[in-house]
Amino acid sequence: MSEEPSPLSGGCLCGRVRYEARPMDRDGYYCHCRMCQLAFGNTRAAYLNLRKDEMRWLAPPAFYASSKIARRGFCSRCGTPLSFEFLDSDRMDLAVGSLDDPALIRPTEHFSIETRLDAWHAEDGLPGERLDSNQRIGGLWRQAYGESVVPGLQAVRDAATIDTPMTPTTKDPG
Repeated sequence: MSEEPSPLSGGCLCGRVRYEARPMDRDGYYCHCRMCQLAFGNTRAAYLNLRKDEMRWLAPPAFYASSKIARRGFCSRCGTPLSFEFLDSDRMDLAVGSLDDPALIRPTEHFSIETRLDAWHAEDGLPGERLDSNQRIGGLWRQAYGESVVPGLQAVRDAATIDTPMTPTTKDPG
């Protein structure tokens, strides 16, 4: 019988948003999709994927509907990106950099390598997957945006859903 790992804690830069997670798996991944690049203001996003029931918000974030099929959690005060989740999934991603001890997570793969910025990539020997090779995610995009969709930022902008805000889960007092 395996022992339950100690909880992970994390939050945003200013400390307003906090969470606790108890994932059994401590493997992370890098997402190179253009939407994550923009959401993080970086060349990639580092994530820990876990079941939604393995984490809880101690002080919840605001959410932004980044497409018809997903939302992103962030701090409405300091702007720290914290999470990503498909609306129909029982899983979610936490931003590794938002953990109090990000060294507890180890990267195991790269995702959406077709938009990886080669000049900013240091070869690390980790495997990579193209977004368009993931049948489940491709199906979500086709269902929301039509059979001919090319998943990603341009599809969202063309559909004009990027400007549709999602109501924050809490009121911003300041």
